Amino acid sequence: MPGGTIDGVWRERNTSPAAIAEAMGRLLIEAHETNRAYVPARVMNLVCIVDKAWSGEIANRLRNVGRYHPSRTVVCAVEDYRTTLDAVATVAGPADTRPGGFAVLRETVVVTCGPRHLAHLDTIVDPLVVTDLPTMIWAPHGHPEAVDALRSMSQIVLLDSVAEPDLDDALHRSWDLSSELYVVDLAWLRSTPWRERIAATFDPATVRGDLNLLSHVGVRHHPESAAAALLLVGWLASRLDWEVGALLTRDGPAATRTGKAHARRQDVAIELEADPTMTVPGLSGVALAAASGRALRLDRGTGGLRVHYRRSGRGHDAVEREWTILGASRGEAGILGEGIRQALLRDPTYKPALEAALRLAG
Repeated sequence: MPGGTIDGVWRERNTSPAAIAEAMGRLLIEAHETNRAYVPARVMNLVCIVDKAWSGEIANRLRNVGRYHPSRTVVCAVEDYRTTLDAVATVAGPADTRPGGFAVLRETVVVTCGPRHLAHLDTIVDPLVVTDLPTMIWAPHGHPEAVDALRSMSQIVLLDSVAEPDLDDALHRSWDLSSELYVVDLAWLRSTPWRERIAATFDPATVRGDLNLLSHVGVRHHPESAAAALLLVGWLASRLDWEVGALLTRDGPAATRTGKAHARRQDVAIELEADPTMTVPGLSGVALAAASGRALRLDRGTGGLRVHYRRSGRGHDAVEREWTILGASRGEAGILGEGIRQALLRDPTYKPALEAALRLAG
């Protein structure tokens, strides 16, 4: 745990959920008795279902979330052929405390389980989460049966539509989960800087009317990030009340999806194109054009988004500018922390965008 210089650790082989819960309680009491400034964080539970062989990778990602670290993290590490439970519980916090102040403790439980436990994982996890706090599920290595087992005791699910092997399955799975849980999709969060810049460009009252005149939307994306591109176009469609249908798909190294949306005044040409040069998930470029002659192009660049803005016209009415929005992208290191933060913010625009993306995907 980063910055954790006091640690209380308990471990036991062939244990039970009740024994783990009792041990966590003892560790918290012992930490408070050591220093009354120590208090447990009480914001959110995070339940991670991971393959044990890759648990180190997930641990590294969680270390990088910084101040967005969940209050209590329960890791269910799945190991083939295992029939019993092993557990390690840790309570950690900073050694330095200010007089009269407090220091927040972080709590982690790692339960090693087997595939046979996943269908009934709620009976293991329920005693281990802090009651009266929202609980978020994250299963980066699949295990949908484990997620389904935890639905009734959770409020939030963290997923990444880009990581799923089949695009249609990923979008439909997200839609199914959203009927019961609040979905935080990392594919959606990767488009946040792009959506923010588009919204800011058309926010002034003098140009807002051009949103109804959009005639072309083009998105370039990582070859495995078509979900992120569809969600961005779905966001535009849902906010601008476009009628959309299935896009025509052409496969290949630079796969494309093309089609049209029906806006109030005219059709909008849509083109999504895979960018084989992209080395990280997400988008590499977005281009918008309006019948009024206004055009906006955003490109991923070193240090941020490169913006190209153009307005056609005569003489001084014509405008063409380029600039860079520094630090616009959080990068993969920060996307998980942003996902945890978004779990408590509730974005009402994702589900309508997802519904439109499903229609675009066909």
